[in-house]
Amino acid sequence: MSVYLSDEQAHPVDGPLILQFAERVLCEENLPANTEMAVLLVGADEMADYNERFMARTGPTDVLAFPVEDLEPGHIPLLMPEDPPLSLGDVFLCPSEIHARAVKEKREPEDLLFFLVAHGILHLLGYDHEDEEQDRLMARREEELLDLIGRRPM
Repeated sequence: MSVYLSDEQAHPVDGPLILQFAERVLCEENLPANTEMAVLLVGADEMADYNERFMARTGPTDVLAFPVEDLEPGHIPLLMPEDPPLSLGDVFLCPSEIHARAVKEKREPEDLLFFLVAHGILHLLGYDHEDEEQDRLMARREEELLDLIGRRPM
């Protein structure tokens, strides 16, 4: 697995732990060894810009996922040895927004951070929450992934 982590913001986070968890999520999803993706930690202004440009929403948000492939949950693409790596896309996280949300919801900021890492990666893998069935499937998978590292789900 190849996970690129870029920390372009000032809020303190444990980048190596985020990277380790992202890699573990990809392994738990049984993705090919040459799978690649990026996790980008950005400030509120940059996140607000992405949110407005790509989601037509005003202001910063805590997580955005930009998939490259159109995947379905649980369906792993079959790659041949000569195929290029499976590039999943990018997960953008805004630690300052995550922290503010955690305080507002009376949650542990790190629990929410790791929840959103899993949430973003699952979006790259085709999971969604547009209807009740999809929402249940995604929530169950998020809980399973967070249990692996002793974190509380939402």
